Amino acid sequence: MEGASCSYNDPGRGLNTFRRHCPGSGHRILLGAARSTAYSHTWEQGTDLRHRQRPHRRESRAKRQCCASAGAVASYQLAQISSIPSTSVDPRLLAILAGIAVFVLAVKKIFDTPSRTYDPSNPNVGDEYDSWTEDGILEHYWGEHIHLGYYSEEERARGYKKKDFKQAKFDFVDEMLRWSGAQQPKRILDVGCGIGGTSRHLAAKYPNATVQGITLSPKQVARGTELAKQRGLTNVSFQVMNALAMDFEDDTFDLVWACESGEHMPDKKKYVEEMARVLKPGGHMVIATWCQREETAATPLSQKERADLQFLYDEWAHPYFVSVQEYGRLLEGTGKLQSVEIDDWTPQTLPTWRHSNWVGVWDPWPVIFKLNPFVWYKVLREIVTLERMHRAFDSGLMEYGMAKAVKKASAAPVNQRVGAAVAAT
Repeated sequence: MEGASCSYNDPGRGLNTFRRHCPGSGHRILLGAARSTAYSHTWEQGTDLRHRQRPHRRESRAKRQCCASAGAVASYQLAQISSIPSTSVDPRLLAILAGIAVFVLAVKKIFDTPSRTYDPSNPNVGDEYDSWTEDGILEHYWGEHIHLGYYSEEERARGYKKKDFKQAKFDFVDEMLRWSGAQQPKRILDVGCGIGGTSRHLAAKYPNATVQGITLSPKQVARGTELAKQRGLTNVSFQVMNALAMDFEDDTFDLVWACESGEHMPDKKKYVEEMARVLKPGGHMVIATWCQREETAATPLSQKERADLQFLYDEWAHPYFVSVQEYGRLLEGTGKLQSVEIDDWTPQTLPTWRHSNWVGVWDPWPVIFKLNPFVWYKVLREIVTLERMHRAFDSGLMEYGMAKAVKKASAAPVNQRVGAAVAAT
């Protein structure tokens, strides 16, 4: 048989490597390495008896042993080639794997289904912020500033995790203030103030100014007021108010500040117009907000992009987003504002999303010790959504929009202009 080898060699003599003929089958065989070729035993049919070095009986027995050895090797090799080992899987293992797969798919389905869709007939933004304020988880991890942080180019190069997560929020406020161009404002309005982190920061920075924060969440008002008292700040106050229908008089504030509140506004145009209304002539307005990319005929949103946006709308009670370019058009469209500028701060703010998840990894105990499965589930949903937000901003589907403007000087009343003309003559 091809591939079989006969291992016979003359007993008592050294081994040598030579191809021989098996005396029983006539097939060529491979003998082992020898200490000396002089002792190699040769088997060839038809060999003269004079060349044999052993008695006939011993040779016959050796021949039979040689052929038997070759047959055994051949049988083994045939079995190796023709026999495919059968493998059987424990049905219990298959059932466990199937159960795991079903569980994973079910969990994915749950987390892919938005849980807090905006309801225009019964807006629930205030309720959601009440819940986040009450459980204290968001404040523990994000601090007093419920908005993204600022990471300079150098800090991003070193690694965003080396920066203090909460300090990044303070840095954002300082950078936004610098970018706004406002100088020593006397009356400041914080639209969508959260628990008042920015309001208190500005009140401490400008002790001679008065700062007013508004929000839809009564619990945020209570928490913001409590923290202001703890810090001894008497020039800041908070109240529940709808940003689309503010109670303030026209031309009231030197600085109108709106940080990450536009996302929740169901009417972006009215949102901008109300802020422009209460801004004093010569006063500064500055907006920081999550935006979706500009859609044009040449760059339409894909079906996947629309689906991703819809999830982001519905998971955190957002009615819709617009582009930063649209905010620029809305500011100009008021007819009351000038020096309109827009910018994209996505690179400076992008690390916040994953940094937020990492601070939770480093310090999970406040969540664990709640011993509340609903809180655990809610936090897990936030972790998933934070990652989805990161991917949306990182891919260019979302942008961190910045917009600013200055209110034009108002024209003097007609009677004043006429009086001035008469006096001049």
